[in-house]
Amino acid sequence: MFKQSLMAAVLAAGSLSATIAYADEVKEINFGIISTESSSNLKSTWQPFLDAMQEETGIKINAFFAPDYAGVIEGMRFDKVQVAWFGNKSAMEAVDRADGEIFAQTVDGDGNPGYWSLLVTHKDSPLTSVDDVLKCDGSLNFGIGDPNSTSGFLVPTTYIFARNNVNPSECFKTVRNANHQSNAMSAANKLVDVATNNTENMRRLEITDPEAHGKLKVIWKSPLIPSDPIVWREDLGDEAKAKIYKFFMTYGRNGTPEEIAEARSVLGELQWAPFRPSSDAQLYPIRILSYNKDMLKVRSDEKLSEEEKKAKLAELQQKVDEISKLADEVPSL
Repeated sequence: MFKQSLMAAVLAAGSLSATIAYADEVKEINFGIISTESSSNLKSTWQPFLDAMQEETGIKINAFFAPDYAGVIEGMRFDKVQVAWFGNKSAMEAVDRADGEIFAQTVDGDGNPGYWSLLVTHKDSPLTSVDDVLKCDGSLNFGIGDPNSTSGFLVPTTYIFARNNVNPSECFKTVRNANHQSNAMSAANKLVDVATNNTENMRRLEITDPEAHGKLKVIWKSPLIPSDPIVWREDLGDEAKAKIYKFFMTYGRNGTPEEIAEARSVLGELQWAPFRPSSDAQLYPIRILSYNKDMLKVRSDEKLSEEEKKAKLAELQQKVDEISKLADEVPSL
């Protein structure tokens, strides 16, 4: 038995060494970009950044687009995507299910510490508050975000619906999932009565389509959401990671004044300033938010007995306490 175990360990170590050696010779990677708006719009703003990454690292960088957030998560899971820009909720899924690891965090170009989820309506809409939205008479068409979006789905689901014990499918006439850009345009064109969005996308819309932006009004703003993470696969390889990490930490900071100005201009198109280091610890507040949403759902679940509720709530509270303790040990959170 010992001999078999030893042989298995040797084979595993050999396999691991081969994997690492292969990973360290990475010549090409796919960079995943979540679908906050149309792929054509995303390509125009992201390509200069990807070109700069390719030039600096010597690794061929291909843009990877998918019709929804899950496509990028699954791309990373099956090693079709090696590095990606995610929101916090989708990054949590990538970390938990796709061997992802956070190594950098975006920084808001205007100096904000993060961003905010929003509810938007047409400027002429009689809706002025969450209470108006939650009248739940089946008369409103609601635009919600991708299920893996932090600001488009998790945050409004938690703070608006779960907290008020409201099931959107029972509250509204229709509920439509779409990206931020589509939701904003649907509200601006009165195709939906109210929709989720966020402050970053609204700033971008003001630049790309000021007419549509002018047709919208904000009727709800969430608590602060941490800035977006950049994630790589854990098995990418040390050499490739070192090159990519150096690029992210120096881009827009190092170089001649002309090079820095050019890099900051590229980042400006993405509405960002130079990146900062990060880790999976960035997700602690999002995990707590997700568990709290689950707790609200358990409390309102009429199918569960009081004993079942008590047990499930205790289990979820233990998870919240564990994550909260970890979060308290990270000064930057």
